[in-house]
Amino acid sequence: MSKRKSAKYKLDRRMGENIWGRPNSPVNRRSYGPGQHGQRRKGKMSDFGLQLRAKQKLKGYYGDVTEKQFKRTYIEASRMKGDTGQNLIGLLEQRLDMVVYRAKFAPTIFAARQLVSHGHIRVNGVKCDIASRRIKVGDVISLGDKAKEMALVIEAQSLPERDIPEYVSVDGTDKVTFARVPTLDEVPYPVTMEPNLVVEFYSR
Repeated sequence: MSKRKSAKYKLDRRMGENIWGRPNSPVNRRSYGPGQHGQRRKGKMSDFGLQLRAKQKLKGYYGDVTEKQFKRTYIEASRMKGDTGQNLIGLLEQRLDMVVYRAKFAPTIFAARQLVSHGHIRVNGVKCDIASRRIKVGDVISLGDKAKEMALVIEAQSLPERDIPEYVSVDGTDKVTFARVPTLDEVPYPVTMEPNLVVEFYSR
């Protein structure tokens, strides 16, 4: 399991954007970068800088998956038919921890990963504790009995700041079906993601 070693909101401040759309993000108060030089005017970013930033933002959004995992996903996307950027987004959205987050079973992607790793999630009725597991179209993801009573889950389901996307079909309060692999414009990112720049970064 990829463990985030730094404070999760550090990425928000470094990018100057509210990556997860959370109301308590420090970017809502200070849009400049961290540190004593954070308020200095930034020069024009190079093409490489823009590509790197796009990659860091996308990778960070998905719970800061390891570089090895992320690059492996990109390579798989590049071997598939169609647009590599769209394929990359589709593969990332098929991660079990991401489907749990999209289903509003957890308030953050980090909490979703923890929920999976602690054995509170079922895939087609079978317990699964691998956050990076690839979910297939038609798979049913549900909460374990203990998870249904957890304050974390109840809090997540009442969050007003995000809705469950159409490609995750809801069945009651504790079960969803992964209906289809989404395209980039279907994914409810709070900020603009640029997978085309990520493709350019890796194809240099």
